[in-house]
Amino acid sequence: MFASFLLPNLWLAAPEIFLTVLALAVLFFGIHSEKTPVSPARRALLFALAQCALIGCAFWILLESDGQRALTFSNMFLHDLLADFLKLLICATMSVIFVYSRRHLAERDIPPGEFLFLALLSTLGMLVIVSANHFLPLYLGLEMLSLSSCALIALDRRRAEATEAAMKYFALGALASGFLLYGLSLLYGVSGTLEISGVAMEISAKAYTEGLDRLPLVFGLVFVVAGLAFKLGAAPFHMWLPDVYHGAPTPATLILAAAPKIAAFSMTLRLLLGGFFPLAADWQQMLMVLAVISMGIGNFVAIAQENVKRMLAYSAIAHMGFMLLGLCVGIPENETLGARQIAVSAYSASMFYVLTYVLSTVGAFGVMLLLSRKGFEADRLSDYAGLNQRSPWLAALMMIFMLSMAGLPFFVGFFAKFAVLGTVVYAGHYGLAGAAVAFSLLGAFYYLRVIKYMYFDAAPEGASPAGLGATPWGMKTLLTLNALAVALLGIFPHALLAVCLTVLDVSF
Repeated sequence: MFASFLLPNLWLAAPEIFLTVLALAVLFFGIHSEKTPVSPARRALLFALAQCALIGCAFWILLESDGQRALTFSNMFLHDLLADFLKLLICATMSVIFVYSRRHLAERDIPPGEFLFLALLSTLGMLVIVSANHFLPLYLGLEMLSLSSCALIALDRRRAEATEAAMKYFALGALASGFLLYGLSLLYGVSGTLEISGVAMEISAKAYTEGLDRLPLVFGLVFVVAGLAFKLGAAPFHMWLPDVYHGAPTPATLILAAAPKIAAFSMTLRLLLGGFFPLAADWQQMLMVLAVISMGIGNFVAIAQENVKRMLAYSAIAHMGFMLLGLCVGIPENETLGARQIAVSAYSASMFYVLTYVLSTVGAFGVMLLLSRKGFEADRLSDYAGLNQRSPWLAALMMIFMLSMAGLPFFVGFFAKFAVLGTVVYAGHYGLAGAAVAFSLLGAFYYLRVIKYMYFDAAPEGASPAGLGATPWGMKTLLTLNALAVALLGIFPHALLAVCLTVLDVSF
């Protein structure tokens, strides 16, 4: 028995191992610094250690990246170009979030050790999801992400809203995880394998040899898609999103709004394209319905919001619906010689959309964190009234992020929408493209309303620049670079889109 045991290739999992070790180090030093308030030196040490964890993890990813597909841990852990690319983006996103969140946590005396450890633990869960080639690590990574996120939401124990939001996220998250697990168990019962890549082969083989009962497959697929929709925040499985965004501390909201979207996109792509490709005709129709409902509910309800965090929550629902458009038209109904090229182009457009959405969302929440101070969260539209009079620089940054998410030229959000719509039109779904354009025009209203408050409304009496002078120069510089990236990628988007296209072409 022991002679047949194969030692796994730990080198492929070196980034995750390194991140785990450094996360435990952050926990250890954080435990010994739980005096209130935490000294600035100890706080700086913890943040430096957390940044070293992310930078070191990214370094290991670059060091082992060779563009080749490899499997280890009994084919449960997958290493390929797509995994490396998405892992780098997740680490970069979390590193930026740490910079944006540092002052907010210090002003509210939130223990930095707990926050950083939970954030690194959620990052580890995302990395495991991205590299999962098996239902077991996929589910373990998902639960690691979900439970650590739940603790992050409830981290500010003095706020009843945070506790309520955490309870809602836990209850609805458990329900969605049950849906996903039940669907995966049904698919395992039909295919006889837990490997994601093996499910497609088993389904295809049985369909050609002994016939296949599609009813349990489609039934299981419905539950899987429902679970994925919850993790993406797509309607009608969006109930948790507005309350959690609103109730959680803003740094925790920023984490939920950004990096997990990349991991959820990877999970959707791995499962649907890599595992359930023979059922594409079924899950494409499901995604199409989810996309239309998400764009409709997200944009309509966002108009009525006076709270910026809730507005961005419903905005996220609409954006995830737009992203699903590329996934639901990626495989043409009629097989042609260019079917693979059409699919890769559509999925790369969806990936490009997710990445640009994360870039703009991180910047928008960064402005909110910079404006906020102790006792003032800067999360209402009225808080941005006359911002241009108080800080023209900050108002300009927020305007860039809002225009990008609205999809107006010449910012990266415009080209992301254009790329997705191009794939929808090329696939012949003109009605779907028309609905997407109409919903995008509707969604532009609430983004432009933020700009109207900043530039055309008078600042309240006694309003100040909200402590901008005390803001660390690193946060100011990074926020400016974030806005420049949104603007420049809108003018020169082809490089990033080409990278997405190459990564998917090599990986699938």
